[in-house]
Amino acid sequence: QVQLVESGGGLVQAGGSLRLSCAASRSLFSINAMGWYRQAPGKQRELVATITSLGSTNYADSVKGRFTISRDNAKTTVYLQMNSLKTEDTAVYYCIACMQPDDYWGQGTQVTVSS
Repeated sequence: QVQLVESGGGLVQAGGSLRLSCAASRSLFSINAMGWYRQAPGKQRELVATITSLGSTNYADSVKGRFTISRDNAKTTVYLQMNSLKTEDTAVYYCIACMQPDDYWGQGTQVTVSS
């Protein structure tokens, strides 16, 4: 099992930046992959970005070139740097830890981008 604690959400104007953090309760090397999903009101949860234990990354097309996922193994923390934010990025952002056989989710952090 792993516990995940997200932080860093908030209110920002369009064009601004935020950095989300996801602190894990165990070594990141023991987790196959970690990532971020988001869910806007009335919409399904969607993948934003993932990073594997080897450091390979993957992004949704909608955030490529604007968001960067990274990890600090010593701090057992994964980050999501979000630049050039758009109003359509407004959502609750969830951290996920992908482990076999289960996935674990954080509690979510709200990101609101105003025009």
